[in-house]
Amino acid sequence: MDLGLKDRVYVVTGATRGLGNASARALAAEGAKLVITGREEQSVAKAAAELGPQTVGVAVDNADPAVAEQLITAAREHFGRLDGVLVSVGGPPPGFVTDNTDEQWRSAFDSVFMGAVRLARAAAEALGDGGVIGFVLSGSVHEPIPGLTISNGLRPGLAGFAKSLADELGPRGIRVVGLLPARIDTDRVRELDALSGDADAARAVNESRIPLRRYGTPAEFGRTAAFLLSPAASYLTGVMLPVDGGARHGF
Repeated sequence: MDLGLKDRVYVVTGATRGLGNASARALAAEGAKLVITGREEQSVAKAAAELGPQTVGVAVDNADPAVAEQLITAAREHFGRLDGVLVSVGGPPPGFVTDNTDEQWRSAFDSVFMGAVRLARAAAEALGDGGVIGFVLSGSVHEPIPGLTISNGLRPGLAGFAKSLADELGPRGIRVVGLLPARIDTDRVRELDALSGDADAARAVNESRIPLRRYGTPAEFGRTAAFLLSPAASYLTGVMLPVDGGARHGF
């Protein structure tokens, strides 16, 4: 199946590692041109080189209000167009309600929440019919995850923003989609498992609760993201798609 991604241009944030990187790899494999971001210049340059000559890396902090326009401009200057964005950022610090400080909340809000809102707004202005805005969120949109209080507070709000945006942009032919990963085998999830004191035992317990009885791979997530961002998914918008091996039991 041809996803129709060849020579289409996407901005992918947080693409030096984890789910953002997996998504960028899947898009690049289908022939898309990319502007990718991360905080560290060396990591961004390395990831861009690995993705190939059709990828440009930009080292930025999503919390910077100027970043959104900078990335839209980069896509147009390097590739002459923009077809979509995928907003992926690292997870906020773990912790329970009494653990997280005001500063951690403020920092996460600026980076995770407002960074996503700003880029989506800028993309909405730049995109035309057939454009797409995607958000990498979390299964916490539907059910809080113990020990991830800040994420539990921010991700559902972004899902609500994405749904509102889908309604507003639909008449212009612009789609808005969300991906809700659960236990995907990334550095972030392995770090969370290790917080229990016994990473292997935590993983075994988590896998026992997943109908497919295993963690997902980054490549599986990336392929799902590439499909949702592609013209092959042209009639899907306002969708918050769990990528979780069946862990969510609700409809």
